[in-house]
Amino acid sequence: MHPGCPIDQVYLYREPIDFRKAIDGLSVLVEQELGLSPFASALYVFTNRHRNKIKALYWHRNGFCLWQKRLERDKFAWPRDESEATKTISLQEFGWLLEGFDLWRNAPHKTLSFSSVS
Repeated sequence: MHPGCPIDQVYLYREPIDFRKAIDGLSVLVEQELGLSPFASALYVFTNRHRNKIKALYWHRNGFCLWQKRLERDKFAWPRDESEATKTISLQEFGWLLEGFDLWRNAPHKTLSFSSVS
């Protein structure tokens, strides 16, 4: 995001949003629906229904910043099947999410069993 802007938390909003929402609509969603402060040192991240776009909202010193990324071919991995409205991740995990890693399917390789070599 902005160099020198401290981000302590990253909140992923689970449900897809109407991507016509901009700073005003998203900051109201953060404050009223999530009960969080849009002025905190946090990044609030939203996705669209197709999960090929994200918007990230944060406060920097004297105004809101809104950042958007659109994938041309892939989809963003997104948390599902949990009861809370948001999923909190670290800034490093957010970087991995932007690079295409699925943080929720982080599983080891399958265990193989063989009865013989030939």
